[in-house]
Amino acid sequence: MFFTDDTGEALRAAVLLANTAETTDTLTTQDDVGTFLEQHPYTGRIDRDDAELDALRDLRSRLRTMLLAPRDEMVDRVNDALSEVPLSPRLTRHDDVDWHLHAVADDRPLPERILVETAMALIDVIRADEVGRLGVCADDDCEAIVLDLSRNHSRRYCSTTCANRNAVAAYRARRAAP
Repeated sequence: MFFTDDTGEALRAAVLLANTAETTDTLTTQDDVGTFLEQHPYTGRIDRDDAELDALRDLRSRLRTMLLAPRDEMVDRVNDALSEVPLSPRLTRHDDVDWHLHAVADDRPLPERILVETAMALIDVIRADEVGRLGVCADDDCEAIVLDLSRNHSRRYCSTTCANRNAVAAYRARRAAP
């Protein structure tokens, strides 16, 4: 199952944002927010102030809980998120992105828009019964979220760093075996 581009992008952004809280916190400054926004551009209001940074930092644990919830619990969390923010759904296109849905007005705070875009993306995940596309990294020393958008559901690691570390460990174990 392939999701629409906006669903995949919202999921990738949510996973990246949630994972900034893992091991070493990588969302502590405005520059860190800028780096996140370079990777996952959002249209609309971006305040670039400490209140927004704090709200983004606070959002991370909620995103993690939403993304890793079992399907029925995910439904509850999505419904909660959608009920908290004033919605104004509309089709839009901008930059190089064709028609897609924005569910929140552009003047709403960035953390609210990320929350609702994540909820909207999870609606597609729930409806397609693809909750298994989200999980925790298979590396024993990593708790980051993995988003598997591969055709064969084969992604197990959050990054090439974790994948390489495990491949090297497996290689060394095979070489050490009699």
